[in-house]
Amino acid sequence: MLPASASMLTTRPARDVEAFRTGEAAQYLTSRQKRALDLGAALTLIFLLLPMLVIVALLIRATSKGPVLFRQTRCGARGRPFTIYKFRSMHHAPDQGSHIVQATRTDPRVTPIGAFIRRSSIDELPQLLNVVQGHMSLIGPRPHAVSHDTYYAQHIPRYGERFSARPGLSGLAQISGARGETPLLSDMERRIELDLAYIRDASLWGDCKLIIGTVREMIFSKTAY
Repeated sequence: MLPASASMLTTRPARDVEAFRTGEAAQYLTSRQKRALDLGAALTLIFLLLPMLVIVALLIRATSKGPVLFRQTRCGARGRPFTIYKFRSMHHAPDQGSHIVQATRTDPRVTPIGAFIRRSSIDELPQLLNVVQGHMSLIGPRPHAVSHDTYYAQHIPRYGERFSARPGLSGLAQISGARGETPLLSDMERRIELDLAYIRDASLWGDCKLIIGTVREMIFSKTAY
């Protein structure tokens, strides 16, 4: 269980980022090339998927009380906070503050429509707006709740290095089966290993392969819920 008192990141991520910014991969992560891929693909997807996004929004509005979009503060590159967007997939509840419980496979908070959009990862598509805004990338380490960042930064030595890249709508960890809840510290450690492997080897061609892998994961995933 994550401690309710953990609410803000320490300054450690910024120091870890400075130590990690070396090599061609680090240059690519902040390059115009990567930003062009993000912006072009995100705008194209928003245009193509807009009818579906509207239908999903209407279904959420019609089948459960609460806002269509779920908003939460997450930490981006260099630990800077931003507001992440998702389609709301759970019954609306008061703000949990710093005590945020991870979703589980049979979570009773999930609505019927929410179960479908979570399983298909459609709930994540509003983050295309985050990509357009420049807070996120199509590919990168997935952003965690701020209290989770604080907790894991205290227990996983290299955790802060993941803040050397913009958080991603998808990433190497997600297409490698390291998504979903992390009941054991070793589960998060494996995810962080994959995040850092991406940051170490990031490239345009690598991002293109991961985008293809993400589409495949959305269709055939056995780990999304």
